[in-house]
Amino acid sequence: MPYVITDECIACGSCESECPVEAISEGDDKYVIDSDKCTDCGACMEVCPVEAIVSGA
Repeated sequence: MPYVITDECIACGSCESECPVEAISEGDDKYVIDSDKCTDCGACMEVCPVEAIVSGA
């Protein structure tokens, strides 16, 4: 199940550099995860300072 970034995102960018498959990019007001590229590794969730990354449904 790919991860998703919630509206709690503060657009700090710490998750983008942590993603091993480059599935995270900067969106209009928050970062977004490309569900087709996400490998569900959890690296992004571990570095998010505001816990804005959750397992998708």
